[in-house]
Amino acid sequence: MLHCKSILITGGTGSFGKAFVQYLLENCPEVERIVIFSRDELKQFEMANQFSPLKYTNLRYFLGDVRDVDRVRRAVEGVDVVIHAAALKQVPAAEYNPFEFIKTNVIGAQNIIEASLDGGVRRVVALSTDKAAAPVNLYGATKLCSDKLIVAANNIIGKRDLRLSVVRYGNVMGSRGSVVPYFLKARQNGVLPITDLSMTRFHINLQDGVRMVLWALRNMQGGEIFVPKLPSFRIKDLAMAIAPDCEHQIIGVRPGEKIHEEMITLSDGPNTIDLGEYYAILSAAGGGSVERYLQIAQGRSVAPGFSYRSDSNDKFLSVDELRFIVRAHAQTSDGVIG
Repeated sequence: MLHCKSILITGGTGSFGKAFVQYLLENCPEVERIVIFSRDELKQFEMANQFSPLKYTNLRYFLGDVRDVDRVRRAVEGVDVVIHAAALKQVPAAEYNPFEFIKTNVIGAQNIIEASLDGGVRRVVALSTDKAAAPVNLYGATKLCSDKLIVAANNIIGKRDLRLSVVRYGNVMGSRGSVVPYFLKARQNGVLPITDLSMTRFHINLQDGVRMVLWALRNMQGGEIFVPKLPSFRIKDLAMAIAPDCEHQIIGVRPGEKIHEEMITLSDGPNTIDLGEYYAILSAAGGGSVERYLQIAQGRSVAPGFSYRSDSNDKFLSVDELRFIVRAHAQTSDGVIG
């Protein structure tokens, strides 16, 4: 299914990396080698306590930084598939340390491309973010640049059996730094700081993210930005689901933050294909790529004027649905929500 015997996961000690590794270990015995590539030795040590290479003999923990192209080249030796999840992500930190984000998110992506071209890699799937669509902050701008690099790399693969694509989704519910653990902690004080009562977001969990990457590996032609079809939710409804008795303190939108998530812009609509469970944004520079893609993939063009935003979605989660989701997926100290 994965067309591979060896997988490298950059940023492999993060929330997605752990979930993806767990799925592979439980469901993909044909994968002979799983390489977790990251720069934090403590996180690797902690992950190795959870997924021990003594128990799982196909696991490798490989220290390195995507900024270091020589180390990346060494990491991809003998690798069939690269899942590129390494990134700096905190919006305020990006505004204060812009070039640090450029070095990791932009130059790091180019290093992955160069190493994959030279190392015999067959598939590259890079994880992106909704903030790369019409970016309003530097983090989003670096991820848009990264996406463009990954997509454009398909133009220089030559005769190599190599395809590179992107998967784009928003904040993962319950992951580190997301609003759910923030609200769970804040409710202990009886006050939930809310940026804007009209704010909406898409909902996706880690398992959905893992499933999407696996789907992309099976179906990618190279050069797509895949976007999942997701339900939306209102931040005020999430606050009610987690802490119905808490006071809501409106603090205003933070610098670089959008009121609504946007994953497909109006300008990307003409190059977007509906694949059923997912959308695929094709390169606008492809020249007739939509028509060619429709001949290969089972899909259809979207309607004129199409865009994909969390506030205009046709599916919204109710308070009860959100409460069930938080109970199922968020890690809490007491296990009780609301």
